[in-house]
Amino acid sequence: METVFGAKTDVGLKRLHNEDSLSADPELGLYIVCDGMGGRNAGEVASSMAVEIIRKHLQEARQDVNRPIIGDHDPQFSPQTNRLASAIRLANQVINGAGRGKSDQSGMGTTVVSVLVTGQVLSVAHVGDSRLYLIRGDTIEPLTADHSLVAEQVRRGILTEEEAERSPQRNIVTRALGVEETVEVELDELQLMRGDTLLLCSDGLTRGVKSAEILQTVRNEADPQAAADRLVQMANAAGGEDNTTVVLVTVKESDTKRFWQRMRSRLEALRR
Repeated sequence: METVFGAKTDVGLKRLHNEDSLSADPELGLYIVCDGMGGRNAGEVASSMAVEIIRKHLQEARQDVNRPIIGDHDPQFSPQTNRLASAIRLANQVINGAGRGKSDQSGMGTTVVSVLVTGQVLSVAHVGDSRLYLIRGDTIEPLTADHSLVAEQVRRGILTEEEAERSPQRNIVTRALGVEETVEVELDELQLMRGDTLLLCSDGLTRGVKSAEILQTVRNEADPQAAADRLVQMANAAGGEDNTTVVLVTVKESDTKRFWQRMRSRLEALRR
């Protein structure tokens, strides 16, 4: 399926440097957002390492399909989803080793949310609280669940969604790349449809911009890059307290469907 994308990362209004990293590789069908954490510039190091290692592993696996899988193969998922998980586990190993080897990078880590588009199959892999949403028609649906302390408290009924948004512990993640020698990668798969839009983002966006506002913005902007730019502007307008990273991937609709949409729009304009 043919896709178009837009991507934007921004330091925000309160931070001194940007610890987010992204990768958008339409040739591989790979899109990644990482949000780094750690002292000094270690978060920036971890997130940039993660996107490069994941991309390189998938690129090498495309050239050599017999390349070993890192970690266990999950039979309920496709080979490409298992390969994406393998890449993330490798990134975890490398970041963890680098953190143990350098005192100024000790304890560094990063979240990751990633997708791999293979035909109509969407492979999803994530660790931490960076998110993936599916925008389909007039709906927006989260495809990932945060690995964070407040998200777990919400799932257990200890906090409401509103209380979680205000909690001083909302930045505490329960799972991240690089912190431990191994990491549990959460996986999913689904079938894409023409017209679908995927949103990968760091929590700098979702802290200040509501899902309904995201949906309206994406629907109002025909160009994914314009929509990505606008979402980052909205995050900064809401306070810009954190780095914000947005990747939007839209599955192109057929020429016939676009033609009839244009005709309907013209008819509606004539009726006004």
